[in-house]
Parts: sequence; C-alpha cells; structure tokens
Amino acid sequence: MSKCFGPKAFLMCGAALSSLVPFCPPAQAASAKATTQAQSAHKPHRRVVNSSARVIASPARPSPRRTSIISRSDPEEMRVTGTASTGQSVMNPSTPVHGTTQVTVVSGSQLLATGQTNVMQALAQASASITSPPQSGVGNSGFIQTMQLRGQSADDTLILVNGHRRHIGANFNANAGPNWGTEPTDISLIPISAIDHIEVITEGASALYGQDALAGAVNIVLKQRTHGGSINFQNSGFYAGDGQALNGYADWATALGKNGGYLDLAAQVTHQLPTNRSGLFVGQLYPVGDSRNETASRDVQRGLGIPKSTLETISENMAIPLNENLSLYSTSTFSHRKAHVAETYRSAGNSLTNINLWPNGAQPYIGMDQYDFETDNGIKAHKFGFAWDAYVNYGRDDQAYSTLDSNNISLGDASPRDFYDGKTITSQLSTGLRGSRFFHTSWLPKPIALRFGGEYRRDTFQMTGGEEASWTGLGATDHAGNVPLAVTNRGRDIYDGNVNLDFYVTKKWEWSLGGRATSYSHLATVTTGSIGTRYNFNKHWAIRASINTGYRPPTLGQTYYFYNAPFANYAVDQLPNSSAAAKALGAGHIKGEYSRNYTIGIDASPLKDWNVTGNLYYIAINDRLASTTTLGGSGVADILAASGLNNVTYASYYTNPVNTQTFGGDIDTNYTLHTKRAGTFRFDFTFNYSDNEIRSRNKTPTVLANMGLSTFNTYAEEMLLHSAPKNRENLTVNWNYGKWNVMVQEQRYGSIIFLASPTAAPMEQRPAFLTNMSVSYKILPKWSVTVGANNLGNKYPTRVPKATAAPLFNEYKYAYYSPYGFNGGMYYIQTGLTF
Repeated sequence: MSKCFGPKAFLMCGAALSSLVPFCPPAQAASAKATTQAQSAHKPHRRVVNSSARVIASPARPSPRRTSIISRSDPEEMRVTGTASTGQSVMNPSTPVHGTTQVTVVSGSQLLATGQTNVMQALAQASASITSPPQSGVGNSGFIQTMQLRGQSADDTLILVNGHRRHIGANFNANAGPNWGTEPTDISLIPISAIDHIEVITEGASALYGQDALAGAVNIVLKQRTHGGSINFQNSGFYAGDGQALNGYADWATALGKNGGYLDLAAQVTHQLPTNRSGLFVGQLYPVGDSRNETASRDVQRGLGIPKSTLETISENMAIPLNENLSLYSTSTFSHRKAHVAETYRSAGNSLTNINLWPNGAQPYIGMDQYDFETDNGIKAHKFGFAWDAYVNYGRDDQAYSTLDSNNISLGDASPRDFYDGKTITSQLSTGLRGSRFFHTSWLPKPIALRFGGEYRRDTFQMTGGEEASWTGLGATDHAGNVPLAVTNRGRDIYDGNVNLDFYVTKKWEWSLGGRATSYSHLATVTTGSIGTRYNFNKHWAIRASINTGYRPPTLGQTYYFYNAPFANYAVDQLPNSSAAAKALGAGHIKGEYSRNYTIGIDASPLKDWNVTGNLYYIAINDRLASTTTLGGSGVADILAASGLNNVTYASYYTNPVNTQTFGGDIDTNYTLHTKRAGTFRFDFTFNYSDNEIRSRNKTPTVLANMGLSTFNTYAEEMLLHSAPKNRENLTVNWNYGKWNVMVQEQRYGSIIFLASPTAAPMEQRPAFLTNMSVSYKILPKWSVTVGANNLGNKYPTRVPKATAAPLFNEYKYAYYSPYGFNGGMYYIQTGLTF
C-alpha cells in the first residue's frame, strides 16, 4: 500500500479539486469560437533555433470568461491532427507551453540540413546546449552515441517520444569517457524522416514528465500528417578518403477516415564504412629477433575511428477518431543494427596472440547485433469535462555481442577465431492515465490549468552467458564473454504520480507549481517539485525564474552489471554494487541522485524580427552516480579471492562518491532580414556555458582508506568534470533566394581534458573553430539537390603528445572523445523528392 501512496495521493488531489470546483456542460459553438480566437491571439513562448525550423506550436491558454459568483470550467476540445487547443492539454504530444518554462525547438528540416546521418549527431550540431562526441568511448562504449545536456551525465536527460517516456538502451558503457557508467536511451534508432520537431526542455522537466530529467528532457514529436511524403538519398565521406556512408530515408502519410485520422510511416537505412585515424604501431610486431620488425608496415591499428555499421529502422505514428470525444493512437519503432568496433591490435609478438592462428598478428573487433522496438498505444478521450490520455507502452532493446578475429590463448590451436560473448537486454513496460482541465474563476484574471497523472512502470535488465570458449581460461583476447557469474535477470516496479498547476495572479504575472511522488520497489519513495514564475512587462520584455528539484535512480545496469576482463598476468572486474565482493570492498547500498536547479531568464523582442532569450542556471547534484576508480593492490586481490574471485587483481563498482555543482548560462538570439531583391537572411547565435565542480566528497569506505585507496581519484574526477567542453557557440547565417538556399555555420568548441589511461598525464585539447556550409537548389518545385561540408576547413583536434601515446602503442593520435570528432572534414551530397 505504501508503494502506491504517492500516485494515489496525487490522483486523489486531482479528483478532489475537480469535485470542489463545479463545471458547466460543454460550451456552445459561440463561446467555443470566442475561446479559439482568444487562444490564437496568445503567442507561445518557445525558441526556434533555425530559420528552417517548422514549429507546430500549440495555442496557449484561453482567455478567461468571468462569472459573478462561482467558478466553472470548460471541457477541452480534442483534435487528432495537428496540436491540441492548449499547450497544457494531455491531448497534445508537444511540450506544454509554460510561460515559466523555456523550450528550444529544433525542426525536422533543420536536422536534415545538418547533413548528419543520425538524429543524435544532428541534434548536437543544431543545439549548443548538447554535446555528443561521434565516438564516446572505446570498446563497447563506442557502439552508441550519447548526449550531455548542459554538461551533465548522459543518464540525466529524460528522452520522450510524443510526450511519453522512451525505454533506455541495453548497452552499459563500462569504459572511461564522457558516458562512463551510463545506460541512456539511443535516439538514433528513430528514423530522421519521422520527426516533425524536437523539443529541449531545461526547467521543470522532472516534475512535469518524470524522474531522470536532472539536466532536462528531450521530447521527440513525430509527424502527424494526413497526406504527402518524401524520399531522400545522401552520400557522404571524409576528406581523408574513408568513412563513406550511404543514407536513405523516406516517409509517407495518408488520412484514416474522414474525421482527421492519420497514418505516418517512415524508414531509414544507413550504411557507414569505418574511418581510421590511429597512429603507427609502436612496439614489437613480431617476436624479438625477427627481422620483420625492421621492415614490416606499422599501419596495423584500427582502434581510433568510426566503426563500421549498418542500421535499418522504421516507425509508424497514427490516430483514429472513433467519435468527436474519443480517439485511438499508436506509435511504434523497430530497429536493427550491426556494428564492429575495433579493439587493441595484438601483434605476433604479444603474449596473448596465438601465432599459429595469427602469424602476422590480429586486429580484434567487438561485434554487436541489436534489435530494438517500442510500441506505445492508447486512448485519448474527453469525458466529465476533462481531457484524458490512457496508454500502455512497451519497449525492449536486445544486444548480442561477439569477439571477432581473436583467439583464446588458453585453448591453444583449438581456439576459435570468433566468439559469442552473450547478451544484455533491457525492457520497459509502462501504463498510465493522465488528465487535464481548465478552471475559470472570478478571482483570477485567467483560467487555472490543471494537469495530473499516475503511472506504473516495470523495468528489467538481463545478461546472458557467452559460449564457454569466450570466457574460460584467459578468455577471448581483448573482450572476453560473459562468465556464468555475470548471468542475471533483474527487475523493479515503479509507481508514479504527479500534479501540475499553472495560473496568473495578475494579467501579467504567471505562476506554475508541480509535484511528483515516485515509489521504487528496491529504493525509497521520493518526492520532487517545481515552482516557476514569469512576469511580462509588456509584449516585448519578460523575466522568469524557477526552482526545481529532481531525482534519478540508478539504472538496473548500474546496480547489477558484471564484467570480467582477463589479461596475461592479471584481471579487472566491474563488480555489481550488490555483490559480496563489492560489499567487502566497502560498497554501500547504492543511492539515487538528488538535484536542485535554480534558473533566472529573460525573453525579449527588442525589434521586429529580433528575438533574444537568456538564462543563468545553477544545478547541484547530491550523491552523483559514478564508477569508482579501478581499485588494486595485494589487499584488494586478497579480498576478491576471499569472495571467490580468484586471479582477479583489480576491480571497480558503481557508487555515489561525490556531490557536484554546475554554474552555467545560455544565450539564444535570432534576427530575420527581409530584402526586396536579395531574398531573406536569417542570423542565429547560440551560446552555452557549463562549469562543473565537485562540491564535496562522500566518505571513503574504511576498508579502502585503511589500504590508502580512494574511491574517486584524479583520473575519475577529470573524466567526470572535463571530458566535455565548458562552452559552445554556434553562429548560423541562412540565406533564401528564389530556388537557392545557402547555409553557413561557424561553431566553436571549448577545451577538454583528455586522459588516455589512468596512468597517463592529462592533456588539454585546445578550443577549435569549425565551419559548416551547404548549398541547395530546387531543380523542380518538389525536387532539390544539396551539396555541403561539415568541418569545411578540415580541422583536427590537438595531437596527443608522443610520450602519452607511446605506452598505448601510439594508437591514439587524438582524443577519442573529442566533442567534434577526430576524422577531419566531411562532404556530402543529398537529393530529395517530396510528394
């Protein structure tokens, strides 16, 4: 009963409020028309970050209609196409248009204009608040791109599709880098052609949409059209002559019935060939004394590069009205991806290489075969004066791993060359009910907007075992399979309830209040909330402020993931926090992250066609989730052996080592210049600054302190704080003239700190300017061709010093998690046909 208390309490609050405030029958046509006119006169407060952005913005709250004695409320109008009649309505898949909350909107056309082949990289190029390195890490951390919003962890951003939570991915990023220890959602599995626009919400998202939104939320709104479509093809490659990619994407829409129903289908297929920017191998290519060490080519490493991959993904988004007050909807995606990530080259002189199988050495790869799908189905209705959204959502990500072109030295010549390593699987089942309503009062100048909801969610995490040859003895070289000890199947139940209110105390002064309670079957019940306010001095100037609290629980992967990496003379284990070995090394009960977020901002339109938005923010996160430093020494080895882990000399586990704070700010301004003869010019400038600091450190467990060890050393701190740039700036000029369109974008990335290994000296990657440019021409009204380049000047990151690269065989010429990549300039040609 206690687990359900939070959601039940919030739902009861909504019901009680509706019973205390009487409501009138459905408004008649005349009053409804007046309300619609009032709504259309109110301008939503959103940022559009490019002139090509096509934003479907909901009309904001209706104008109040006064009554002399009692309050009343009007039923909400339901529409199954376009957007709902108000930004607060649960009928609307878009983010509610709060005057107190800033929403940055990136249109589907802007994503396509970047020339990037996946949604993640396109969004990172379009928004200065988001950083997403083309390769976030090495090993399995290189399979999936992840995002950092306002410099926070990839897990601190909640991903939504049409306003509903999307499931997280199965890939646990166990290796060091910006995404170290994270298990985020992969938005690149959504066809780029399916997207109408993406909303980046940075204030109040946790109270409005759910836990995990410590940095904010990203809401991907899919197309809802009743006709038309497009077919597009793109070919791209890098100046260096590698990394060719073929990308095809299409969408098609049709009406369902005659009452506004729609079906929108989309698909995308991308084939990416690998790049290679690795250095020449330093070390023994062959056994000592072999003359080939002096003459053989040392261009043998492939670890620093974009992996080879093929992605096929499809989606459907539909709604069918059954009558004027009831509609069915369905949103589904299905994706299949295969990828090969290069591991450390193993020469014929390496003790882990079987020279009978690999006489000239081996370049191992980790292979991933991924199947991912999600289906979100529900009913939207209008009953009892409320708008309702009842839904059931199920998502699953299944990733099978293999080690290719390797050997298990323990098996001698009987060793396979390719190994099946096992799987990781995640799933999410959620079902919920949301409601919304407007209440007109005689004592407030505008109606009160109420939104509430309750949800049940079931999360699962599963690891299956690899074939015996992949883990027995020293295991497959470079990436051993999942040992029997790693096999697990875990789950948790979550109950969630929330209430949000928005109202005006004067005609110019708006307030919003939100509260959420969430109960986890293996954690405590937590409550979070938000308070926001906005004052409109006039139609050109406004100031706003908000205070928000948030919570993010550890993922099941962060709690139960286990991996054993054996080497010739030692082994390294990533231990589950709940394991006996981790407990013996001082692991306490893993906790979630609590956050406080303070923001003050302005919205202004000083001149016609000139818009300015600015924010200052502070984010404090307690009990930051992170992996410990790799713990080693004879004392650690003895503890591991006593726990049944023989021959394991190093280990780490997930815990809450530090408390952090972030000081930041962002600016977004745009100006449109209309000329009579030279066409239209759009100027955009965006800037984001995020300075992460460790506010305090949690106590080191006594068992580690007695051995002189720390749970979080300098290496781990630098990865947490400085693996992403503090500041980013984008300046974009977009010129439209008849059939021509020219886009020029100048980007600046701040410096980062690169650490090639725990023992390597830190290296600063200096700030960099990149230029992106594209030229488009409409051959026919519905047929266009675009030629473009990203990183037009072929800028490479700061070179890693030889002394730093040499201990790692000179594999890393550049920082593998450089925020703008390390592959140099990329060109592309794109053609599209609309119908």
